[in-house]
Amino acid sequence: QVQLVESGGGLVQPGGSLRLSCAASGIIFSIYTMGWYRQAPGKQRELVATITRGGTTNYADSVKGRFTISRDNAKNTVYLQMNSLKPEDMAVYYCKADHPLNRAYYWGQGTQVTVSS
Repeated sequence: QVQLVESGGGLVQPGGSLRLSCAASGIIFSIYTMGWYRQAPGKQRELVATITRGGTTNYADSVKGRFTISRDNAKNTVYLQMNSLKPEDMAVYYCKADHPLNRAYYWGQGTQVTVSS
């Protein structure tokens, strides 16, 4: 069965950094487009960043220059390095795996990121 397990969330002060990880199992990780999404209280889930099987990345305008998505296919893991965190980055962050052809997709359970002084 498919599992996406996020980790690395927590409490950080404004201006600080966190690195999220998402370990995947049950899929051929290397062919999937992997993404990070987030959902703040009372708001819709939104895209943060994606990375294709070939390494092409895409970012929401709100995180460009501050966040970096990367993947390690040998470890079946996708990362999100978050720098210069702002209070508005506070949300539950979710990992998503998208199959490039058959539209199958999977979500992780989410990890909370709190940005507060």
